[in-house]
Amino acid sequence: MIHWTNEHNKLTGVITDRHYIELVNLAVKAALLAEKLQHHPTLTIEYSKLTIELSTHDAGNTVTEKDWDFAREFESGLN
Repeated sequence: MIHWTNEHNKLTGVITDRHYIELVNLAVKAALLAEKLQHHPTLTIEYSKLTIELSTHDAGNTVTEKDWDFAREFESGLN
C-alpha cells in the first residue's frame, strides 16, 4: 500500500515495510510510468522506504491533475 500526502506543493507517496529489492523494482516501475506519461517524479529509495515526490514544473511547481494521474496509475499497478 502507498500513502499519499499533498503538502508544500508536492504530492508525496511513501511505501514502507518492503524489502529493499522490492522497493528498487517499484522505483523501476515508477520510472517506466514516468517515461510513458512524460511526467518525472523524484524517487528516493532508503533501506525500507520508497518516496515518490510529484509536482508539475511547468505549472509553477504545484500539484496538478498530471500528478494525480501519475499517482492513480502507479497505485493501480500495485494491485
